[in-house]
Amino acid sequence: MHTPPLSRPEHGKVLLTGSTGYVGGRLGVALEARGEALRCLVRRPESLAGKVGASTEVVGGDVLAPESLAGALAGIDTAFYLIHSMGSEGDFEETDRRGAHNFAEAARRAGLRRIVYLGGLGSAETQLSAHLRSRHEVGSVLRSTGVPVLELRASIVLGSGSLSFEMIRALVERLPVMITPRWVDVLAQPIGIDDLVQYLVEALDVPLDGSRIVEIGGPETMSYGALMREYARQRGLRRLMLRVPVLTPRLSSLWLGLVTPLYARVGRKLIESIRHPTVVRDSSGAELFSIRPMSVAEALARALGEGDQQPGRTRWYDALSSAGEPRSWTDARFGQRLTDSRTVTVPVSPSRAFAPIRRIGGRSGWYAFGCLWKLRGFMDLLAGGVGTRRGRPHQDSLRVGDAVDFWRVEAFEPDRRLRLCAEMKLPGRAWLEFEVEGSGASSTIRQTAHFDPVGLGGLAYWYLAYPLHALVFAGMLKGIADRAVLPDDGSLARA
Repeated sequence: MHTPPLSRPEHGKVLLTGSTGYVGGRLGVALEARGEALRCLVRRPESLAGKVGASTEVVGGDVLAPESLAGALAGIDTAFYLIHSMGSEGDFEETDRRGAHNFAEAARRAGLRRIVYLGGLGSAETQLSAHLRSRHEVGSVLRSTGVPVLELRASIVLGSGSLSFEMIRALVERLPVMITPRWVDVLAQPIGIDDLVQYLVEALDVPLDGSRIVEIGGPETMSYGALMREYARQRGLRRLMLRVPVLTPRLSSLWLGLVTPLYARVGRKLIESIRHPTVVRDSSGAELFSIRPMSVAEALARALGEGDQQPGRTRWYDALSSAGEPRSWTDARFGQRLTDSRTVTVPVSPSRAFAPIRRIGGRSGWYAFGCLWKLRGFMDLLAGGVGTRRGRPHQDSLRVGDAVDFWRVEAFEPDRRLRLCAEMKLPGRAWLEFEVEGSGASSTIRQTAHFDPVGLGGLAYWYLAYPLHALVFAGMLKGIADRAVLPDDGSLARA
């Protein structure tokens, strides 16, 4: 629970980075509601189409491309830095370090009044995980150029759609008996997403003389095991937890990938982080803020009661970086592009023909060979990819940036076009595109698979897998056509 700050110092335009992510998306809504002059910096501006208010400015840019930052920071008073590479492959620490350095230098040149950064709790006196170590280092890099930085350090975030909450929800809902390694007993200090967003909003106003680190959390320390027991209590479920002495982060991450929406790469980084205590050790920052955080029980109850259609609802995998390095249609080397294109004509209007395309993935499945799609998702999970457990945010509507199983919506024109970019592990880049043309009582559906191979391995993958892909693609198009001509009763097709 919280009360608004007593006074609100004047400040200018605010820049929000990470606005496609879980916290950033909700913070953007809160800043708009407060009437802030807001600008969002994103790699692909189209990903925020329909998600921000009319007064919010959206600009393209990337912290890894320093030349794109000057314009984005022009006229900015305060910037929120909510960028990290937890979902990235390779040396994510170096990526985070480089991005923070570029942003800090650009902020210094632009004359920013302050940067507000969300980092992670954890004692620097212990051997932190690579993820927590990187979060601390980013704060240090942001402070290095002299721009005042208010760094808020938090632990587990509890809210519908948050990484930790969705892991807890999936484990408790699906497993009557759980094998639990030692990391479920490590203490953390959870904070509700509403309280965290309010801390960030008030960070615009708190007095700041130079840089400062503020540790924030809810009123209780609690382990993941205790959180799962509280979740089960609120849901009226009986659950048995069996301790095992050893379960490595890799084995734990694969186990999580099989029964939760997490995929192995993110699960492994999460587990490596929660093996270390993340509790508030310095409570002096509490006097800066008017917030009195809600209890864990209340935060869980709010998360359980939050509906899918609630304004500002975000999920942990919404960030465009959640599957690793971004793959853009414009990045493809079209001289090497390989395609599989098929068409079918159906005796219905374009809107009817497009309806099953709009509902593809998630509970609707892929309209043919559902077992093969599930097998492909399982193989992707074992390879460290995203698998298919993300589903989709809404089963009957799509927006650019939405995750759809192991794809992401890259282009969407209602009743006309959908382009999905693959986020599964592949030796190249892949897209799946659907286009509908027609009028009145007849429409043509074109389905095209594009593949931009990397090296000989990419070419070998395409040609060796082509017989199977041809079977699946043909079945998928037939399934879409069959579903389009059925009476439109609003029901969802099944894989």
